[in-house]
Amino acid sequence: MNIEGHGGADEERVVLVTGGNRGIGLAAALSLSDSGHKVAITCRGDVPEEIKQTDIFTVNCDITDSDQIDSAFKEIEEALGTVDILIANAGITRDGLVLRMSDEDFTAVLETNLIGNFKLARRATKGMMKNRWGRIIFISSIAGRIGQTGQANYAASKAGLVGLGRSLAKEFASRGITVNVVSPGPILTDMLAALPEEQQSSYAEAVPLGRLGKPEEVADLISFLASSKAAYITGAVVPVDGGLYMG
Repeated sequence: MNIEGHGGADEERVVLVTGGNRGIGLAAALSLSDSGHKVAITCRGDVPEEIKQTDIFTVNCDITDSDQIDSAFKEIEEALGTVDILIANAGITRDGLVLRMSDEDFTAVLETNLIGNFKLARRATKGMMKNRWGRIIFISSIAGRIGQTGQANYAASKAGLVGLGRSLAKEFASRGITVNVVSPGPILTDMLAALPEEQQSSYAEAVPLGRLGKPEEVADLISFLASSKAAYITGAVVPVDGGLYMG
């Protein structure tokens, strides 16, 4: 089956989006499904209505647990086939100033956002190497590039994805696997929408384009990087932040 991708025909692929039940992950899953790919998501909470109305496959998975990751991949492989594209989006926050941040809060964020994504990528590359084709896209954050008060753990985990992604990009390039990092700025997700309007406005004012981003705008980039049109892009860190960070 051929589908229309960004700028031309693209082959149907099997996609796994972690944390695909809300925000950027949900937008990416819906975009890739609309493009004709067979999409699976990890979802530890309630399955949103948008997902129920599609053929998207859902699986429960704690990405810090290697056994659960392996079980999730086996479920997906049996239902859809070998995972060709991994969108490593799932993550957590446990914010706090450094002097008040516990060892547990720092470690938990690193375990999920960095080590968990390493475990996912390690499992995903097994099938990709056999097929000599694959896409791994890590969802980082502007916090990983400029730091953020009260988010030392989160910023460290997201910065770590850059080093991880670029190392994997070099390690697997000869097998036709590209690895890239998307770095969103302030995006209007549920978490940001829950903040007071004046705080949202202050974030928007700091952005050169003068507004908050939409999850769909991040999903558009993810869809492109996942396509055959991005075959010569690997090891890149691509911002989607309205010009907030120009480094």
